[in-house]
Amino acid sequence: MSGSLVIGGRAAAGARRRWVLSMSTLLAWRNLAHDRSRLGVVILGVAFAVLLMAVQLSLLFGFADTAAGLVSHSGADLWICGRGTKNVDQAVEIPARRRFEAMEIPGVAWADKYIVHFAVLRRPDGGTESIVLVGYNVSRGLGGPWNVVEGSVDDLKRPDGIIVDDLYKEKLGITHVGQTVEINSHRARVVGFTHGVRTFVQSPYVFSSFKTAQVISRLSQDATKYVLVKLEANADRRAVQNALVAKMPGIDVDDNKAFALTTQVYWLFSTGAGMDLILAAFLGVVIGVVVTAQALYASAVDHLPEYATMRAMGAGDFYLRGLIIKQALIVAVVGYSVGMAIAVLAVRLASHGVAAMLLPLPLILVLGAITMIMCALAGLVAMRRVIAVNPTSIFR
Repeated sequence: MSGSLVIGGRAAAGARRRWVLSMSTLLAWRNLAHDRSRLGVVILGVAFAVLLMAVQLSLLFGFADTAAGLVSHSGADLWICGRGTKNVDQAVEIPARRRFEAMEIPGVAWADKYIVHFAVLRRPDGGTESIVLVGYNVSRGLGGPWNVVEGSVDDLKRPDGIIVDDLYKEKLGITHVGQTVEINSHRARVVGFTHGVRTFVQSPYVFSSFKTAQVISRLSQDATKYVLVKLEANADRRAVQNALVAKMPGIDVDDNKAFALTTQVYWLFSTGAGMDLILAAFLGVVIGVVVTAQALYASAVDHLPEYATMRAMGAGDFYLRGLIIKQALIVAVVGYSVGMAIAVLAVRLASHGVAAMLLPLPLILVLGAITMIMCALAGLVAMRRVIAVNPTSIFR
């Protein structure tokens, strides 16, 4: 019998806690919704802050992915390049014999010469555009184009074949496969298009065979810009890298992932683009905190008599703090949902433009957590005012 009473008492206590929780949540919402215009303003403020953070950080992720796209899609394990090379788009010439020296190292499956070189393309209307000519071994495919949507990579084996991205058709004045253009006073024929192969430097990548790129760029027969190395399946990457460095003084040997990161850091932070985006995202947090804090504080002041009454009826600091935090979280959830929905739409629309935007799931979740923390911090301002309320003020 006593056991049943204990269980029944616990059930009753649990039910009472759930009722108090639901009533406090309802009260928190009622206080917010009392002034619909103010609620709308604060939700829009939070939504704008979330949108600003999401857009800026998605641009940062997109720029980082674009900057290192040539490296991350290369399929190479190691990059042999001139000493001090900081990004894939700008490299000095190195002797072509480095390829044969690399092939002598145990663990190397094969090595290919690779060109990344700035050139000038003449548009059909007589204008010119800067491009980045990428020459690679078409037979093996290391460093070649990806997402080919029209034409064939095999057609690059012809002496003048090139592949460009369809996002830059208008920029380059190119309309169709088979069109001929002039690059560095050399004739070239478009044999295919990729989709989504963007470039951070705004000079579109134009892919060709190594021999074609060598002729167009006027690179000497005994020189190359890179040597791309593919390792055997069971090879020790670090050991092969160290062996290559020891065999070739005066050159750098970078792991593919490390070289991609080096390129990203160079373009995002040496140009200041990355810091600008990060500062803009931080500005979104500041805007969200200020707008939410002002709205919650104003709501708290409007309802001070109610809080004083609850204080007089025995409501403790914990209960009152809970009300303010719930108001802040309600605003955070609604504002985040609105802002993120717009951000996702913006990212989808950007997929058809030259400016890449990436909004991966981890970033979405992080922004959700930041929004909750941002609104909770804003609630601290209103919380201090509510906790300080004097219960005797209801009798004045």
